[in-house]
Amino acid sequence: MRLLHTMLRTGNLDRAIDFYTNVLGMRLLRRTDHPTGQFTLAFLGYGDEQSNTVIELTYNWGVTSYDLGKGFGHLAIEVDDAYSACANIKQRGGNVTREAGPMKHGTTVIAFVTDPDGYQIELIQKKQY
Repeated sequence: MRLLHTMLRTGNLDRAIDFYTNVLGMRLLRRTDHPTGQFTLAFLGYGDEQSNTVIELTYNWGVTSYDLGKGFGHLAIEVDDAYSACANIKQRGGNVTREAGPMKHGTTVIAFVTDPDGYQIELIQKKQY
């Protein structure tokens, strides 16, 4: 068994694809319209779906926003350098909500960014062994 993808609903698919590709550097792997169900799916990631976990963005036609609720926490992405990742994300128009630095009560360097729909993404700096 393996984890295939995480699905996020979006109120603006093109804006969300732009964020995940141009701000976070993922690739759009596939996009499919489902006219009878009135929704579009887009799969994005850093590698192919056969060997990597990816993100599925779901756009339900005509729905522009969602209540994110209190149950979902965040996605996590490992980065080589959280400080430079934050600088690059801000330069590309992304929203850094917690600057890079050691986590509270620990030494792991983390940061948080928010996607256009309000989902939190944690950046975790790769540990140097």
